Amino acid sequence: MWRTRAAAACVICQSLANSSCGIKRKSPLQNLHLVSRSVHHPYYPSARFQRPPLRISIQQFSSLNRLPLHKTKLLNVKHGYQSHRNFWLARLASRLLRVRYLILGSAVGGGYTAKKTYEQWKDMIPDLEDYKWIVPDFIWELDELVDIEKLLKALPDADDLAKLMPDFEKIGESLTSLKGFLSPGSPGETAFRATDQGYDNDKQFKKVSDKEKIDQLQEELLRTQLKYQRMLERLEKENKELRKLVLQRDDKGIHQRKLKKSLIDMYSEVLDILSDYDASYNTQDHLPRVVVVGDQSAGKTSVLEMIAQARIFPRGSGEMMTRSPVKVTLSEGPHHVALFKDSSREFDLTKEEDLAALRNEIEIRMRNSVKEGCTVSTETISLSVKGPGLQRMVLVDLPGVISTVTSGMAPDTKETIFSISKAYMQNPNAIILCIQDGSVDAERSIVTDLVSQMDPQGKRTIFVLTKVDLAEKNVASPNRIQQIIEGKLFPMKALGYFAVVTGKGNSSESIESIKEYEEEFFQNSKLLKTSMLKAHQVTTKNLSLAVSDCFWKMVRESVEQQADAFKATRFNLETEWKNNYPRLRELDRNELFEKAKNEILDEVISLTQVTPKHWEEMLEKTLWERVSTHVIENIYLPAAQTANSGTFNTTVDIKLKQWTDKQLPNKAVEVAWETLQEEFSRFMTEKKGKEHDDIFDKLKQAVKEETIKRHKWNERAEDSLRVIQHNALEDRSISDKQQWDAAIHFMEETLQSRLKDTESVIEDMVGPDWKKRWLHWVGRTKEQNIRNETKNELEKLIKCNEDHPAYLANDEVTTVRKNLEARGVAVDPCLIKDTWHQIYRRYFLKSALSHCNLCRRGFYYYQRHFVDSELECNDIVLFWRIQRMLAITANTLRQQLTNTEVRRLEKNVKEVLEDFAEDNEKKVMLLTGKRVQLAEDLKKVREIQEKLEAFIEALHQEK
Repeated sequence: MWRTRAAAACVICQSLANSSCGIKRKSPLQNLHLVSRSVHHPYYPSARFQRPPLRISIQQFSSLNRLPLHKTKLLNVKHGYQSHRNFWLARLASRLLRVRYLILGSAVGGGYTAKKTYEQWKDMIPDLEDYKWIVPDFIWELDELVDIEKLLKALPDADDLAKLMPDFEKIGESLTSLKGFLSPGSPGETAFRATDQGYDNDKQFKKVSDKEKIDQLQEELLRTQLKYQRMLERLEKENKELRKLVLQRDDKGIHQRKLKKSLIDMYSEVLDILSDYDASYNTQDHLPRVVVVGDQSAGKTSVLEMIAQARIFPRGSGEMMTRSPVKVTLSEGPHHVALFKDSSREFDLTKEEDLAALRNEIEIRMRNSVKEGCTVSTETISLSVKGPGLQRMVLVDLPGVISTVTSGMAPDTKETIFSISKAYMQNPNAIILCIQDGSVDAERSIVTDLVSQMDPQGKRTIFVLTKVDLAEKNVASPNRIQQIIEGKLFPMKALGYFAVVTGKGNSSESIESIKEYEEEFFQNSKLLKTSMLKAHQVTTKNLSLAVSDCFWKMVRESVEQQADAFKATRFNLETEWKNNYPRLRELDRNELFEKAKNEILDEVISLTQVTPKHWEEMLEKTLWERVSTHVIENIYLPAAQTANSGTFNTTVDIKLKQWTDKQLPNKAVEVAWETLQEEFSRFMTEKKGKEHDDIFDKLKQAVKEETIKRHKWNERAEDSLRVIQHNALEDRSISDKQQWDAAIHFMEETLQSRLKDTESVIEDMVGPDWKKRWLHWVGRTKEQNIRNETKNELEKLIKCNEDHPAYLANDEVTTVRKNLEARGVAVDPCLIKDTWHQIYRRYFLKSALSHCNLCRRGFYYYQRHFVDSELECNDIVLFWRIQRMLAITANTLRQQLTNTEVRRLEKNVKEVLEDFAEDNEKKVMLLTGKRVQLAEDLKKVREIQEKLEAFIEALHQEK
């Protein structure tokens, strides 16, 4: 009897303990297990016949729970007839006393269960350090306000619980007194037997086969998973709303708390720096990344979008959309937003217009990164996505692997994609997320061979089969899908195999609808019901959790080793710098550019220090060099051929007016701009002695050329200059003898210069004279002999008529030709005219110089307007007018230079420098050399090492 009572009490305690341990958890659909279990006891009568337990092991991947689930034991109770009992009165008493046993079992078992449940929940609670900022500050002070130890002491102890137990001795005496009524064959015993027999008969109709029970349990498991998955989603939405409210309070200043940068953001910054470092210096780091590879249109982008929980990538029907690597940094945050590394704009992923703008921006960046004549680019686009419930990791989406180059693609597209994929996968710490399209034949896959080459042992590969819904419909044998998931159809090996569904193929589907469709599919799929797939191998939720766990495991294992490697690299670079450049500071390319920028701006400012006298002398000299030929040939010589002074002055006035209206102002502005360029170039290229650094020479030359190309003179300068020049040339009044002598000197210099040029031309035409022929042993050519004979004949003609006009008449040309033929020299009439032009020019210039010498004493006659004088010096007046116009023009241009153009030039220089500062390729091209590259390496390595050390420290703190 005591044995029967103990058995009954034990069964009750055990059932209560099991019911108390059946805690409802907030776990996803794939992670829940059957919480109900059958409990057996060695003293319980129905435990004699037991069915072999069904063992279901489900590996959980949840952000809230990382505890492995216990194996579920299902006990089939064998129903049948129980042994006959003669003590019906004892049975009646035991049934009546069952209430007391319930109370006793509840008291004892409840205390034990409460303690055990508390310990379990304590272990199950996740580390909430990352979410500590959400909770107000006063919550953390509750332990100071409430004494937890006093509450624990107030709970009843074991002695108090023992007092609640009934007196078993009195119960035994009562049962002994009833023993006489429990004899065999009594009416009560017969009635109980009949009742038990009817009860057992009803149990026999409820027997079912083992297989049917397993099916029922699996269906119940799926229904339970679906139920709790919906509960989880509802709680996640509520959590997101609460976080938004907290941030709104922060914005209003109610609850101020400084947020720390998350681990994944710190790690992403390290990868961004390494990406630039690798691209510039062709080095490879070994820090972990999740590299997403797959055949084109295999569903890589869709898997990434499901992990990021937003449709963020451009989409196309069968065409290549991913044209460059896209690095996506996923992190948890209160708002679902995305932003680029080099931009401050945040895209709200809950708004469709922001999603469309983000997709368009990604597509534009991809197309801009592709060089002309190429289809794909190696340039990485960095994107950060934050949102509630996102798993922290860094993924790199690569262009899809293709088997054939189609029309419109570059011929080397296939090889370029292979090289990009290999470059990312050959990192020994990279996690390869191999995406395989389940709706096509496995034999058509290209990426699996590529992945197996990079990771033959499959130690860092995760295989993902997409479009499983289409595969289940199209594949005749479902076992083939199981063979793909188990890796039996491919030569590649993997850490894990997953099956996902990324929608129905409609680009307008939302993430929520895709999730619902995926859950519904796997709930009804035969692949899961028939155990071809395990619960932890399905859905993108499980996939993201598994990839995140693998990613952080790889990060913790490899990041310190990489930090040590960069520390050694830094030491080597610093030693090389000290040996090669001991007296120079370590200036990288940007710092060198800033130094050169300051030097260039200082040199531009130096233009304002040029004296006005220097500007005017340069402008006047250069302008006369440009216009002197026009003045002599088109104004002075034609006017000098006139018969009298009136005609001379009229001709001069007309030609000067035409020249001023059409050519002179424009020519003056050109001269001023060229003069400014020369001075600017002189300051830019002038060496500063020992302080000169030739590393800036290419940059200064490029800045000078670009500035000159952009600078344009003020358009209104010509109009104002035209009026000033016209007024200057209209003036004919020479005020004093000093100006008169200056004009004569100016005219003499000009004529002597022209005479010298003319003598040189004639010497080239007729050859060396007899002195040079004897002294230098040179002779004349045949043509020079002919021209020499022609020159001698034409000089005779001028001696005969000193007032000969500037042009030869036809009869005179014939006479000269016949005279030469008489001496045996055959000559062409054109050669005679050409030679005459130079001979007469020399004669005229000599005559003008002689006349200029006579006009030295002509200022007195000029003041009397040459009345009663045979001397006429109108040509002196002309050259004075030209000289005065040059001086006034130079003064006007100097004012424009110093007041306007130098400042505009400085502005253009600043704009050019700003453009160069934003163009990294330009800086790399203009600032080159071993010294620059070594400084760049040092800066990058130091920055990477510092970032890695900060990340490692934060990683240890999180542990």
